Amino acid sequence: MKPHRTLLAAIFAACFMTVAALAADASPAGTWKWTQAGRGGNPGSERTLKLELKDGQLSGLVAGYQGAQGQIPDNPIIDASFKGGAVAFSVKVTYGDNSFVIKYAGQVDGDTLKGTIERPGRDGGDPTKTEWVAKRAK
Repeated sequence: MKPHRTLLAAIFAACFMTVAALAADASPAGTWKWTQAGRGGNPGSERTLKLELKDGQLSGLVAGYQGAQGQIPDNPIIDASFKGGAVAFSVKVTYGDNSFVIKYAGQVDGDTLKGTIERPGRDGGDPTKTEWVAKRAK
């Protein structure tokens, strides 16, 4: 009787560890939406991120939007990584004569992606970090 209990306990432990590993690496693939706060108290704008995960490689784009200084085009993500539920990538934004890199980092928890966005400071000032909470669109 004891060998059966041991076998059953081993099978249960293996299943539990497999489910835990799959949950930790839940795919970030999909369309994510969040509201990005406006600067200086201005209204925020809805933002959209589309991510794909293929053969362990994360790719995607941040959809363009109408900003206060004009239309911001779609921008592909660069320097992307995904491991253990953690997502990190950058986006190079160019409009007019201005070009800068925004860094995103977050943790996938089901249909929520939560983390930080780091932007360069204005006129060479210190970078600013803001909280970021995106929901997976269904």
